[in-house]
Amino acid sequence: MVPATRRFGEVPWGAPPGGSPDNARAANLSGMPAPLGPTVQMFGLADSRPTQAALRFFKERRAGVTFVDLKRKPIAPGELRRFVERLGAAALLDTEGRRYKELGLGYMRLGDDEIVERLLANNGLLRLPLVRLGNSFTAGPAEQTWKAWLAGA
Repeated sequence: MVPATRRFGEVPWGAPPGGSPDNARAANLSGMPAPLGPTVQMFGLADSRPTQAALRFFKERRAGVTFVDLKRKPIAPGELRRFVERLGAAALLDTEGRRYKELGLGYMRLGDDEIVERLLANNGLLRLPLVRLGNSFTAGPAEQTWKAWLAGA
């Protein structure tokens, strides 16, 4: 079989009109296909083990993830308020974390408003990851809940 030849200036096969051969190769060799399932919003720290496990969980199931690294961009007060309304402030507080123990919060009785103030001031007190899908929210690892979300979508 004789390979087909091209004339000078023609666009290579598979390239968009006016595109270069490099762009055509990049377009044809894209990584994974687009996410098929719902898109979840996740707040966490990139170096946190539970956050890494949650990211892996959703990527393995090809769900879209919008990840917000709390080291780069702290959680907005309005977004934290949504989690507090659904889950309660105490559910967002990581009572077993190092920062909680360093601050001696186990010996204090804090109201919801005080907890929210401390969570906004210090991301190390949050139970991570915070995950949201529509009007459903979780704080901390919750694979069974996430599986139910993905099965229902």
